[in-house]
Formats: sequence, structure tokens, C-alpha cells
Amino acid sequence: MNHHYDVIIVGARVAGATLAYELSTAGYEVLLVDKSEFPSDILSTHNFFNNSLKILREMGVLDKLLQTGTPLYKRAVVQFEDAVIDGEFPEVDGESECLCIRRVHLDQILFEHAASQPRVTTIEGFRVTDVIREGDAVNGITGVHRSGSAEQFTAKLVVGADGRNSTLRKLVNSPQLMAVPTDYASYVGYFSGYEQEGDLHVELYKIKDKMVIVFPTSDQLYVLGVMFPLDDQEWSDRFTASPETAFRELVDSGFADSPLPARLRQSALDGKIRGLRGYDNDWYQGMGAGWALVGDALSFKDPAVGQGMHDALYTARILTEILSQHDNWDAEWESMAQTYRTMTETKMMPRYHMACQITKNVPFTTEQTMVNRFIAAHPEATQAFLGMYNHALEPEQFGGVIGRLLQGSSAQVGYAEANDVSGG
Repeated sequence: MNHHYDVIIVGARVAGATLAYELSTAGYEVLLVDKSEFPSDILSTHNFFNNSLKILREMGVLDKLLQTGTPLYKRAVVQFEDAVIDGEFPEVDGESECLCIRRVHLDQILFEHAASQPRVTTIEGFRVTDVIREGDAVNGITGVHRSGSAEQFTAKLVVGADGRNSTLRKLVNSPQLMAVPTDYASYVGYFSGYEQEGDLHVELYKIKDKMVIVFPTSDQLYVLGVMFPLDDQEWSDRFTASPETAFRELVDSGFADSPLPARLRQSALDGKIRGLRGYDNDWYQGMGAGWALVGDALSFKDPAVGQGMHDALYTARILTEILSQHDNWDAEWESMAQTYRTMTETKMMPRYHMACQITKNVPFTTEQTMVNRFIAAHPEATQAFLGMYNHALEPEQFGGVIGRLLQGSSAQVGYAEANDVSGG
């Protein structure tokens, strides 16, 4: 086996496999390693809004993903207290449908696709233990195989694509630039027999201090996530004692004025309820001498905004673009790092701020409630609201859309706070 590459990627799931594919297409020799073996599952959101499907199609994997039988959807139903926002996501780049595919299918297909590319070498079951340095720059990794044997590899660049708790990020001491802790505990389960009315759709509920998200997913299942305040000791104890019972009781008691309890009662849990108790909406330095970060290793955001999958694809693609525009990496780390930071912040920061709003347990104000009702009553406002999630509209443009619509309306709404309706 070769022991020197242009790029080593640590983490071979969505961000890492996509980056390996993109780099191979650009002509680079790549080593892709992961501590897991595929297929394997992981606790994570796994939804692609339609703005991401163009990238999957261009990569040549969309048809393979659809062959799993995972359904496509266009519609969203969002209930903020008594306001029910119901509409379709606006078209982006000629794509109109969204896809929420389970990670056990998604990650294997992306990994196999990357592994099939020329110039990509893969190693499963390889746990990175340290980085190798030459002067101030990172130029390789050391790690351990499942067999217990140690091995090291060198490269011009080492990339961390290993998620929210990135090992590579810790080893290179990437500075944390921002962190907003969540106020919520999250629990997730897959259910069979869940039935919606009308077209398949994503559901989001925020009522008082609790939230639920629902996506149609693979294997004829729906994935449901419930969120309640971290400091609610009663619900914390109930979830610890009996996760499924607590999950169902929280939905019954907290969402009685929605169709959610009736749908869940007729559903059967498939597998176990899994929890994520506390996390930061974070942002780290994305590149330094000999290293870079992509996907959740760079920035993790509250799952309720559904941006993780898109950002994994996007950061992989733009990192490849930046590397391809520079011939002498060793002399250009600083300029490449600045370009990477500018591009990621421009594209991703608005949804990061949306996530920071959603992640706080703050009730809707009177003005926000009025805006939510206005959005629910006006199809164009609904389209604009959903367009913030799939990048058809930038969040900073949303208030202007609402203001323009209000000029022709007799509704008296304090729309100055309209940018806050994406979660409170």
C-alpha cells in the first residue's frame, strides 16, 4: 500500500466520502479512512432539502440512493403554537423534491462510490491516534487498525471529516470561534405504521417549550425527534427510566392540539429511542498549515434547521475548488484558509444564526405569533419561509418579503421581528 498521498481524509461518511470523490475528480491521490466499517448507522439527521439534490445528481449517486426505496417529498407542515404553515419547498436549481435517507444506506452508498473512484484508497476500521508534523505544518497521521497493528501515512493535507466530536480537530488544536449551547435535550426514534394525510411531508411542531420534527425516511419508516428543555428534570428522569414510554407521553401531553398524537399512537417503534443531551452550535477555524475541516467538524448546528447534510456536501466541494486553484499549498496556507473561511461564512453563517435562535428555549413574542399567523395565511409568505431552509431565499431577505406583502394587507403585524420566526 502507498503511504504518501496528496490528501488524507479522516472520516468517510457524508462529508468525507463526498470530498474523496471531488478530489479524485480533480486529479488528487486520496486516502480515505474511518474508524467504523460499512454499512453502519450513526445518530444524525439525514435530510437533504432539494437544494442538495443537484449535487448528489452531479456526483452520480442520486439514482443509487433512490434505489433504496426512500421516498421523495416536497411538502412541509410547520405548526408554531396555533399557526399552521403548510406548503411546498420552492424549486432550487431545477430540483423540486427532498430526500431523507437513513444513514445506514446513505453512508454505505457514498463510501462505495468514493472507493470506486480512481486515485482513492480506503481503509475501514482505522482509528486515528495522532497527527504527524513537519515544523509547524501537519503532514500525516498515525493510527491503529482493528487488528491492533499501528500504521502511519503522510500527505500534503489532512482533512477532518469526522463529525461533531472530531478527533482530527482536537489533534490540530483548531480554535473554536463561536459556540451557542442548546437549551434542549433531543431524543430520536424510527416508527413504522405512521400515516400522514395528503402528500408525504416533513412536520415541525413548536408548542410552548417543546418541539417535534418528523421526516418520511427509508424502509417505510418515519423518523421522529422530540426536544424538551435540558433543565426539565422530570422529563429527563422519565426518558432515562423508559425512553419509549416517555417519548409517547411527551407527544400526547405536549401536542394534543395537533395531529401528531393520533399518528404516533398507531405507530410501532422500530429499534431503540436514542438521545442527544446537550450540544453546542459551534464554529471552528476551518483550515491551517497542512489541515482542514469539513462538515460537522467545521460547524455543527441544531438539527431542527436541517442543514448538516447540505453543509457536508458544500464544504467538500468548495475545499476542492480552493485546493485546485493553488499549486504551491505549502506557501499558500494562509491565503487558502482565508478564502475557505470567507466562502463558508458567506454560505453557511445565516443558517447558523437561525440554528442559534431555534436552539434557545424562548417563547414566541406577541409580534412573532402575529407574523407566524400571517405566514400561515399567505402562500407567498409560506414559500418565502420554507425558502430560508432550502437556500431559495436568504434569511436576511425574509423580512423584506413580509414587509412587501404587508403593504398590500390590512393585517396589523409587527414585522420587524419577522427574521425570528424560524424557531423563536
